[in-house]
Amino acid sequence: MITLYTYWRSSAAFRVRIALNLKGIDYEPRFVNLVRDGGEQNQPAYREINPQGRVPTLVHDGHVITQSMAILEHLEGAFPNPRLLPADAFDRAYVRSLAQTIVSDVQPLQNTSVTQYLTGQLHLHEQQLAEWLRVWITRGLAAFEAKLVAAGNTGRYCHGDQPTLADCCLYPQVASARRFGVDPAAFATIMRVTAACDRSDAFVRASPENQPDRA
Repeated sequence: MITLYTYWRSSAAFRVRIALNLKGIDYEPRFVNLVRDGGEQNQPAYREINPQGRVPTLVHDGHVITQSMAILEHLEGAFPNPRLLPADAFDRAYVRSLAQTIVSDVQPLQNTSVTQYLTGQLHLHEQQLAEWLRVWITRGLAAFEAKLVAAGNTGRYCHGDQPTLADCCLYPQVASARRFGVDPAAFATIMRVTAACDRSDAFVRASPENQPDRA
Protein backbone atom coordinates (compact mmCIF):
# COMPACT_ATOMS: atom_id res chain seq x y z
CA MET A 1 0.00 0.00 0.00
CA ILE A 2 1.40 3.37 -1.03
CA THR A 3 0.07 6.74 0.08
CA LEU A 4 1.33 10.01 -1.39
CA TYR A 5 0.76 13.28 0.43
CA THR A 6 0.65 15.77 -2.39
CA TYR A 7 -0.42 19.24 -3.49
CA TRP A 8 -1.49 19.95 -7.04
CA ARG A 9 0.86 22.88 -7.59
CA SER A 10 3.94 21.49 -5.83
CA SER A 11 6.64 20.75 -8.39
CA ALA A 12 8.31 18.36 -5.92
CA ALA A 13 5.11 16.32 -5.62
CA PHE A 14 4.65 16.64 -9.40
CA ARG A 15 7.95 14.86 -10.08
CA VAL A 16 6.99 11.99 -7.77
CA ARG A 17 3.58 11.64 -9.43
CA ILE A 18 5.36 11.32 -12.78
CA ALA A 19 7.60 8.53 -11.50
CA LEU A 20 4.68 6.65 -9.97
CA ASN A 21 2.83 6.87 -13.28
CA LEU A 22 5.85 5.81 -15.34
CA LYS A 23 6.29 2.75 -13.15
CA GLY A 24 2.56 1.96 -13.15
CA ILE A 25 2.34 2.07 -9.37
CA ASP A 26 -1.09 2.49 -7.82
CA TYR A 27 -1.21 4.88 -4.90
CA GLU A 28 -3.66 6.68 -2.67
CA PRO A 29 -3.30 10.47 -2.88
CA ARG A 30 -3.88 12.54 0.22
CA PHE A 31 -4.10 16.22 -0.44
CA VAL A 32 -2.28 18.84 1.63
CA ASN A 33 -3.29 22.37 0.68
CA LEU A 34 -0.22 24.53 1.17
CA VAL A 35 -2.10 27.84 1.20
CA ARG A 36 -5.52 27.21 2.76
CA ASP A 37 -5.93 28.48 6.33
CA GLY A 38 -2.26 29.26 6.68
CA GLY A 39 -1.23 25.98 5.09
CA GLU A 40 -2.44 22.51 6.02
CA GLN A 41 1.20 21.39 6.14
CA ASN A 42 1.45 23.33 9.40
CA GLN A 43 -1.27 21.39 11.17
CA PRO A 44 -0.04 19.13 14.00
CA ALA A 45 -1.42 15.98 12.38
CA TYR A 46 0.68 16.49 9.27
CA ARG A 47 3.75 17.63 11.21
CA GLU A 48 3.68 14.28 13.01
CA ILE A 49 4.09 12.63 9.62
CA ASN A 50 6.55 15.12 8.17
CA PRO A 51 8.17 17.43 10.76
CA GLN A 52 9.50 19.65 7.98
CA GLY A 53 5.95 20.42 6.88
CA ARG A 54 6.55 19.91 3.18
CA VAL A 55 5.19 17.78 0.37
CA PRO A 56 5.59 15.21 -0.94
CA THR A 57 5.57 12.55 1.72
CA LEU A 58 5.36 8.90 0.70
CA VAL A 59 4.16 6.16 3.02
CA HIS A 60 5.00 2.66 1.80
CA ASP A 61 4.09 -0.35 3.93
CA GLY A 62 4.10 1.85 7.01
CA HIS A 63 7.47 3.47 6.26
CA VAL A 64 7.47 7.25 5.92
CA ILE A 65 9.77 8.73 3.29
CA THR A 66 10.22 12.47 2.83
CA GLN A 67 12.13 14.56 0.26
CA SER A 68 11.30 13.96 -3.38
CA MET A 69 14.70 12.64 -4.45
CA ALA A 70 14.76 10.12 -1.60
CA ILE A 71 11.27 9.04 -2.65
CA LEU A 72 12.34 8.69 -6.29
CA GLU A 73 15.38 6.64 -5.32
CA HIS A 74 13.21 4.43 -3.12
CA LEU A 75 10.74 3.83 -5.92
CA GLU A 76 13.61 2.93 -8.24
CA GLY A 77 14.88 0.36 -5.74
CA ALA A 78 11.53 -1.08 -4.73
CA PHE A 79 10.01 -1.09 -8.22
CA PRO A 80 12.96 -1.41 -10.62
CA ASN A 81 10.95 -1.76 -13.83
CA PRO A 82 10.82 0.28 -15.90
CA ARG A 83 14.19 1.75 -14.97
CA LEU A 84 14.42 5.48 -14.37
CA LEU A 85 18.19 5.31 -13.78
CA PRO A 86 20.61 3.91 -16.37
CA ALA A 87 22.52 0.70 -15.76
CA ASP A 88 25.96 2.27 -16.26
CA ALA A 89 27.41 3.93 -13.15
CA PHE A 90 28.66 7.01 -15.00
CA ASP A 91 25.33 7.45 -16.74
CA ARG A 92 23.50 7.13 -13.41
CA ALA A 93 25.70 9.85 -11.96
CA TYR A 94 24.98 12.07 -14.96
CA VAL A 95 21.22 11.63 -14.68
CA ARG A 96 21.38 12.34 -10.96
CA SER A 97 23.43 15.48 -11.62
CA LEU A 98 20.77 16.72 -14.04
CA ALA A 99 18.05 16.02 -11.50
CA GLN A 100 19.96 17.78 -8.72
CA THR A 101 20.49 20.85 -10.90
CA ILE A 102 16.73 21.34 -10.63
CA VAL A 103 16.06 19.88 -7.19
CA SER A 104 18.94 21.51 -5.30
CA ASP A 105 19.76 24.67 -7.22
CA VAL A 106 16.56 25.98 -8.82
CA GLN A 107 13.32 24.74 -7.32
CA PRO A 108 14.08 25.61 -3.65
CA LEU A 109 14.49 29.28 -4.60
CA GLN A 110 10.93 29.43 -5.93
CA ASN A 111 9.30 27.57 -3.03
CA THR A 112 6.20 29.14 -1.52
CA SER A 113 7.92 29.42 1.86
CA VAL A 114 10.83 31.32 0.27
CA THR A 115 8.70 33.71 -1.78
CA GLN A 116 6.43 34.36 1.20
CA TYR A 117 9.47 35.28 3.29
CA LEU A 118 10.82 37.54 0.57
CA THR A 119 7.54 39.45 0.33
CA GLY A 120 6.40 39.25 3.95
CA GLN A 121 9.63 39.70 5.89
CA LEU A 122 11.96 41.42 3.44
CA HIS A 123 9.13 43.39 1.82
CA LEU A 124 10.05 42.74 -1.78
CA HIS A 125 7.39 44.12 -4.05
CA GLU A 126 5.90 42.17 -6.95
CA GLN A 127 8.41 43.36 -9.54
CA GLN A 128 11.38 42.53 -7.32
CA LEU A 129 10.04 39.05 -6.62
CA ALA A 130 9.49 38.49 -10.35
CA GLU A 131 13.12 39.48 -10.98
CA TRP A 132 14.34 37.10 -8.26
CA LEU A 133 12.43 34.24 -9.87
CA ARG A 134 13.53 35.16 -13.38
CA VAL A 135 17.21 35.27 -12.49
CA TRP A 136 17.44 31.95 -10.65
CA ILE A 137 15.13 29.97 -12.91
CA THR A 138 16.86 31.25 -16.06
CA ARG A 139 20.33 30.47 -14.66
CA GLY A 140 19.26 26.97 -13.74
CA LEU A 141 17.65 26.20 -17.10
CA ALA A 142 20.68 27.62 -18.92
CA ALA A 143 22.99 25.27 -17.01
CA PHE A 144 20.66 22.33 -17.65
CA GLU A 145 20.52 23.16 -21.37
CA ALA A 146 24.31 23.38 -21.54
CA LYS A 147 24.63 19.93 -20.00
CA LEU A 148 22.18 18.44 -22.48
CA VAL A 149 23.92 20.06 -25.45
CA ALA A 150 27.37 18.93 -24.33
CA ALA A 151 26.35 15.35 -23.59
CA GLY A 152 26.60 12.78 -26.32
CA ASN A 153 23.69 10.76 -25.05
CA THR A 154 20.78 13.20 -25.16
CA GLY A 155 17.96 11.61 -27.11
CA ARG A 156 14.22 12.10 -27.13
CA TYR A 157 14.57 12.55 -23.40
CA CYS A 158 17.32 13.94 -21.20
CA HIS A 159 19.30 10.71 -21.45
CA GLY A 160 18.54 8.48 -24.39
CA ASP A 161 15.08 7.66 -25.65
CA GLN A 162 13.45 6.58 -22.40
CA PRO A 163 12.45 8.89 -19.53
CA THR A 164 14.66 9.03 -16.47
CA LEU A 165 14.63 10.80 -13.11
CA ALA A 166 16.06 13.82 -14.93
CA ASP A 167 12.91 14.15 -17.01
CA CYS A 168 10.77 13.70 -13.90
CA CYS A 169 12.49 16.78 -12.47
CA LEU A 170 12.81 18.89 -15.62
CA TYR A 171 9.18 18.71 -16.73
CA PRO A 172 7.72 20.27 -13.56
CA GLN A 173 10.42 22.95 -13.59
CA VAL A 174 9.52 24.01 -17.11
CA ALA A 175 5.88 24.27 -16.01
CA SER A 176 6.97 26.38 -13.03
CA ALA A 177 9.08 28.61 -15.27
CA ARG A 178 6.04 29.40 -17.37
CA ARG A 179 3.96 29.98 -14.26
CA PHE A 180 6.47 32.52 -12.98
CA GLY A 181 6.73 34.35 -16.29
CA VAL A 182 9.99 32.84 -17.50
CA ASP A 183 9.84 31.80 -21.14
CA PRO A 184 11.84 28.57 -21.61
CA ALA A 185 11.65 28.83 -25.41
CA ALA A 186 15.27 30.02 -25.58
CA PHE A 187 16.43 26.55 -24.53
CA ALA A 188 15.91 24.45 -27.64
CA THR A 189 16.98 21.08 -26.27
CA ILE A 190 14.89 21.49 -23.13
CA MET A 191 11.90 22.37 -25.32
CA ARG A 192 12.44 19.28 -27.46
CA VAL A 193 12.60 17.03 -24.40
CA THR A 194 9.56 18.73 -22.88
CA ALA A 195 7.63 18.12 -26.11
CA ALA A 196 8.40 14.40 -25.81
CA CYS A 197 7.11 14.46 -22.23
CA ASP A 198 3.97 16.22 -23.43
CA ARG A 199 3.24 13.17 -25.56
CA SER A 200 3.53 10.79 -22.59
CA ASP A 201 0.39 9.98 -20.63
CA ALA A 202 2.43 9.46 -17.46
CA PHE A 203 3.61 13.07 -17.54
CA VAL A 204 0.29 14.56 -18.59
CA ARG A 205 -1.74 12.74 -15.92
CA ALA A 206 0.70 13.99 -13.27
CA SER A 207 0.36 17.62 -14.36
CA PRO A 208 -1.15 20.16 -11.94
CA GLU A 209 -4.15 20.90 -14.11
CA ASN A 210 -5.17 17.23 -13.96
CA GLN A 211 -5.06 16.85 -10.16
CA PRO A 212 -8.31 16.37 -8.19
CA ASP A 213 -7.28 18.96 -5.59
CA ARG A 214 -6.64 21.69 -8.12
CA ALA A 215 -7.93 24.96 -6.70
